[in-house]
Amino acid sequence: MDPRRIRRIPPAILLTVSGLLLVLSMSASAAEFTVKQTATQDEKAVFATVESTSIVPARARIGGTIVDLGIREGDSVKSGQVVATIADEKLNLQVNALDAQIAALQAQVAKAKADLARIEPLATSGVVSRSQLDAARTALEVAQNSLDAQVAQKSVLRQQLSEGEVLAPSDGRVITVPLTKGSVVMPGDTIATIADGKLMLRMRVPERHARFLKAGDRIRVDGSEFGVTAPLFGTVTLVYPQIEQGRVVADAKVEGLNPYFVGERVRVWVSGGARDTYVIPASYVFTRFGVDYVLLAENDGKPIQVPVQRGRIAPTPEMPDGLEILSGLKSGDSLVQP
Repeated sequence: MDPRRIRRIPPAILLTVSGLLLVLSMSASAAEFTVKQTATQDEKAVFATVESTSIVPARARIGGTIVDLGIREGDSVKSGQVVATIADEKLNLQVNALDAQIAALQAQVAKAKADLARIEPLATSGVVSRSQLDAARTALEVAQNSLDAQVAQKSVLRQQLSEGEVLAPSDGRVITVPLTKGSVVMPGDTIATIADGKLMLRMRVPERHARFLKAGDRIRVDGSEFGVTAPLFGTVTLVYPQIEQGRVVADAKVEGLNPYFVGERVRVWVSGGARDTYVIPASYVFTRFGVDYVLLAENDGKPIQVPVQRGRIAPTPEMPDGLEILSGLKSGDSLVQP
């Protein structure tokens, strides 16, 4: 470039460029990362299935015929939602019979009240005996008690009719519906099975790695399997003490499990032992001509390129883009982003 052209650059532009360089140098120093040795887990990949914490059946409370079925496999339901309606024609006939009996008993009560109303003045004047008055009162009490009994029996039948509505026992997703509209059911038959909305991961870990697994350990799940870019982390909640076919079964709780299929298989990384190593953010490593480098900060402010040997990806909740460094760094080194 012609030196005469450089001298023609306005002073305002030179000040602006100097300010930008100053800001960039400040941001580089602010993005320093101090290397320290940390205990990291040797992760082993195992398969786990998405399970519901509980699968509960929606059962019929009365016998009859299914006249309405308002759900199908895969539907989401709320606790107390009507999933099916069962009708029993015998109950309606019994209600009609009780209505006729109640009407007859109401007439008897009315007659007994009228008889008692006529006898009471006559008993006061001595025209009829005391025993006839007691008999009239007893007849009224018997008729009234019979009427109350039939009314209570009708309430029982009404309750049975209302129990024809099959309710969802909890919030969740319908897994199976083994019956169809028009099916005949008995009390206690399963109309549908509902998986609780609370999901967990059930892992089967080879027994040679099971001795490293305990409740409270952290696990990692690839977030891409659930539609997110960042990895998902969870905690082992229960390790079952029985070995099945050379594998130990363990349950883990992971936030963000929203699959459509209960029973879906996913890949999970569990701890297979711990060791000390260096883990840094992957953004601090850059590659030139096939060699990995980091920028090591120095006191004079000019970073130095240092070759390193990268290891496996080691993300953590605090460092989602963690990368293990096998050689080239030591504790206390300050890194700047390239």
